[in-house]
Amino acid sequence: MMISPVQVFHSLRLPSACLRATMASSSANALTLLASPSVRCGFWGSVDSCRLSAGLGLAGYRFRTLAMGGDGGEAIEDHLEVDDSVVTIGEGQVADTPPPLQERDFSGTSYVPVYVMLPLGVVNRNCELVDPEGIMNELRILKSVNVDGVMIDCWWGIVEAHAPQVYNWSGYRSLFQIVRDLNLKLQVVMSFHECGGNVGDDVHIPLPGWVVEIGQSNPDIYFTDREGRRNSECLSWGIDKERVLKGRTAVEVYLDYMRSFRVEFDEFFEDGIISEIEVGLGPCGELRYPSYPAKHDWRYPGIGEFQCYDKYLMKSLTKAAEVRGHSIWAKGPDNAGSYNSTPHETGFFRDGGVYDSYYGRFFLNWYSQTLVDHGDRVLALANLAFEGTCIAAKLSGIHWWYKTASHAAELTAGFYNPANRDGYAPIAAMLKKHGAALNFTCVELRTLDQHEDFPEALADPEGLVWQVLNSAWDVSIPVASENALPCHDREGYNKILENAKPRNDPDGRHLSAFTYLRLSPVLMETHNLMEFERFVKRMHGEAV
Repeated sequence: MMISPVQVFHSLRLPSACLRATMASSSANALTLLASPSVRCGFWGSVDSCRLSAGLGLAGYRFRTLAMGGDGGEAIEDHLEVDDSVVTIGEGQVADTPPPLQERDFSGTSYVPVYVMLPLGVVNRNCELVDPEGIMNELRILKSVNVDGVMIDCWWGIVEAHAPQVYNWSGYRSLFQIVRDLNLKLQVVMSFHECGGNVGDDVHIPLPGWVVEIGQSNPDIYFTDREGRRNSECLSWGIDKERVLKGRTAVEVYLDYMRSFRVEFDEFFEDGIISEIEVGLGPCGELRYPSYPAKHDWRYPGIGEFQCYDKYLMKSLTKAAEVRGHSIWAKGPDNAGSYNSTPHETGFFRDGGVYDSYYGRFFLNWYSQTLVDHGDRVLALANLAFEGTCIAAKLSGIHWWYKTASHAAELTAGFYNPANRDGYAPIAAMLKKHGAALNFTCVELRTLDQHEDFPEALADPEGLVWQVLNSAWDVSIPVASENALPCHDREGYNKILENAKPRNDPDGRHLSAFTYLRLSPVLMETHNLMEFERFVKRMHGEAV
């Protein structure tokens, strides 16, 4: 039985890929999958690799292909033989090598430091450095390609795991010493959230055990959705000022942790090894509500759900409604759909929906202001703990449904950014107040790719990046960034470079730093490392 290229294409759902069928013999068709540079894929286990490096053409790559027998349907393996000009299978010519990418010359441009995020499990739950020799070797390699430093999460669930105000920093001290010996810089994340259950998480680090015990008897310390499902990834902002953590409020717990870190690593601050502290402000360390949790079966591009139904946030909402003079508004929306709804399916988010009514605007103002107030409180304390050191906050790039009027996915995450309102300006103003930098994700994503992969999502990452960067630059705060998904190809790096150093910005504005997500065996592969080194040089303004 023959399988058509169209059938295979749709079964794979790889919109950026090109299937070419050529006759390998009179009784077999060879199906050759030529994927875009940003795609890594398997073809029923028969394609060894779909890694193509843009600008390097296809030279040097070998692919296994699947040929379907005409009579018995037998799978026959063959190989693509690649030279400098054409891709061939057997003796038949398939395709010319794509022309090199037209690239902008970044030599002589501003120097943008490049950091690399370390693996999540580099320090284990006993606060031990897992593989000192291995991490030293990998850091030496990073140093050899001239990265400026590394980023590391300091997990609350590891350091203060067993009892309040009993801190164990030993594994981090061992790691920091290696970093200092190699003359690299450190960006350190105060990670007050759970690790595990999100994209890219390959380890599990829960919140401290003593906090989990409190949550068992008082689950309202966690964010809660309309159905009453709790999310233990981080603490609800409703307890920022509630003494429910063995006599301390949540912000007092965060302050004590940050002060302990500052005292423990004083010499690394004094020597300038620690260049920045990123303060965790929510799930994944980001300033947002946990509105799209995989643990509650959210799938892209679902709009997510509001997360304000713990008793502490509901008390805050009730008070706000009473102050406004409309106590009936002391409730969350009852027509906002569920995690995997689309905007037009809901009465709240559809065009002309309740989100833009008097009640809708009241609720969204309260919901988003709660987010800003949380950032305001924690960053004020971070400045006390880390006086004289740069601090930063991270925002997630929620780009799906950006091309709709309501921007539903942003609204459930706490960013009040419909088409008729700038939801990022209040956040930028809050960061400006504390002299904090903004770290933003998704700078490598292209709107066209998103449209090809999920046209129904009406996503616009490029439009979102432009808006957020300009909201920050308009109030003159530093903007750093990181990639949202793994990136190893030149096309992705070029997109990062264009966002890092906008071509026609009249004020010459650029990113203050870029952090690469993340150190991995894939990055250490020779061709990927060479491409990354080239990217680092261009970020530094060097000729390549």
